[in-house]
Amino acid sequence: MVLSGKQIVVTGANGALGSVVAVRAAEQGASVICVDLEFPESTNKMHQIEVDLTDAKATAQALQGLGKIDAVCNIAGGFSMGPYTHALDNDEWDHLFAMNVTTLRNVCAAVVPSMLEQTYGKIVNVGALSAREGQGQMSAYCAAKSTVMRLTESLSKELRHHGINVNAVLPSIIDTPTNRADMPDADFAQWVAPNDLASVMLFLCSDSAKAVHGALLPVPGLA
Repeated sequence: MVLSGKQIVVTGANGALGSVVAVRAAEQGASVICVDLEFPESTNKMHQIEVDLTDAKATAQALQGLGKIDAVCNIAGGFSMGPYTHALDNDEWDHLFAMNVTTLRNVCAAVVPSMLEQTYGKIVNVGALSAREGQGQMSAYCAAKSTVMRLTESLSKELRHHGINVNAVLPSIIDTPTNRADMPDADFAQWVAPNDLASVMLFLCSDSAKAVHGALLPVPGLA
């Protein structure tokens, strides 16, 4: 199997995309560590860690002692529409940056030192196709996801000569229950299925992607 013998950390693993990535990684032979704020009792029996990833100290402690971490899928994040940019308050701005940027930075701070020691690792982040340019009433979200994309590029340039691949996927709208509920009149067939996005992310976690560095890979579905 493609990921046999690999240990992969999946953040946001209780979410619609993260749960699919975790299951698919296990199906491909990986040992999966699921990380999120909480997990309901009905979820799978994979190794689960409950931690607030916006807390740098708690994140570092939670990810210590796991042995070799071969790959990380940084899926923890979130979206919300906002008011016009001039009316955006600091709380909403800070909230979207905490969910999308601070979580990523804290996870990378926790895992990159060990990846440098082992001269091996894969980091796959989640940007957003819409954040390639500004969008109306989405300025905080676009700014946060754009920061994720710039961090991906910077990390890649710093780490590629140490056996570490850092890349990001840029999905359009993901076909999740929440998005369907929020946009009931949309054509769901145009959206990206979590299973298809998971396939791309796990390819980037595999040794088949060893020559891919700093890619911001659009995954638009049919949008």
